[in-house]
Amino acid sequence: MTQKLVGRYIVTDPHICHGKPTFRGTRIMVSQVLDQVARGMTWETIEEEWQGKISREAIAEAVRLANQAFVEHIADYALEPA
Repeated sequence: MTQKLVGRYIVTDPHICHGKPTFRGTRIMVSQVLDQVARGMTWETIEEEWQGKISREAIAEAVRLANQAFVEHIADYALEPA
C-alpha cells in the first residue's frame, strides 16, 4: 500500500503514523486536530499550536470530511431506544 490522497490536505500512508490520516507533509494526525476542534479551540489557536504546519483550509477540510463520514455512517452510531 502506498500513500493515498484523501483530500487536498489529508493523506494516509502506511509508513506514517501507522496509516492514520495525517495532514500532508506532516505527522500531525487529523484525529488530534478534530479533538482540538471538538474541545472548542479556535482554529487560529490550533494553527498556532501546530506552528503553522496546518492551515485553516486544512482544518476546514478535516471537519468537512468528518461531517461527511458521520452523515454517511450515522447508522453505525445510532443507539437503540431504551
